[in-house]
Amino acid sequence: MKLNELFFSIQGESSSMGLPTVFVRFTGCNLRCSYCDTTYAYFEGSRTTPEDIFAKVHTYGVRRVCLTGGEPLIQPREELQHLLDLFDRHGYEVSIETDGSMSIDRVKLRPRQRFILDIKVPSSEMHTYMDFDNLKRIIPCRDEVKFVVGNEEDYLWSKDIIHRYDIEPEKGYRLLFSPVHGVLEPRILAEWILRDRLDVRLQVQLHKWIWEPERRGV
Repeated sequence: MKLNELFFSIQGESSSMGLPTVFVRFTGCNLRCSYCDTTYAYFEGSRTTPEDIFAKVHTYGVRRVCLTGGEPLIQPREELQHLLDLFDRHGYEVSIETDGSMSIDRVKLRPRQRFILDIKVPSSEMHTYMDFDNLKRIIPCRDEVKFVVGNEEDYLWSKDIIHRYDIEPEKGYRLLFSPVHGVLEPRILAEWILRDRLDVRLQVQLHKWIWEPERRGV
């Protein structure tokens, strides 16, 4: 496995927003989103083992961890599964942030583990790389689907995906809408959601409001 950084911070996104979380950021990504804010994770990092990652996470004393990147699912499958199993044996809550382009069936989740599936919108310039079969693989009331919206075209496209793939909130699907930081004002996205009576969770990248937007390790 190749690790870019490991740090303790406040979760800025997802249903765990605001909670103290240990972040494990892996090196490498198979996409190049136009609005990517972690380009340093494309190549920077060092080789490590699941055991070493677990040991470092354990030192923080908080049993909530987020695996992110980059793209976690491009790590060696056996090692990633071993890491998930280590966390499971010690009672950790784990979220895996994945970019939507790779099958989430690459690993088997344990109790207290979930995917955050980040479906790329048109302004990301990566939406044609999505594996939309993942929307059939996610489990309602466990996994979350995120849309990072940069303009109204992205918003309408995301609405269409929700209806087309029948991932409606009333069926237990957890849907997150987030504005691209510094591009779309949260107020505007909020108004679109209210206008359309869209039953999704609006979120902002909380860590970028607490600290400087470009700051690493938060």
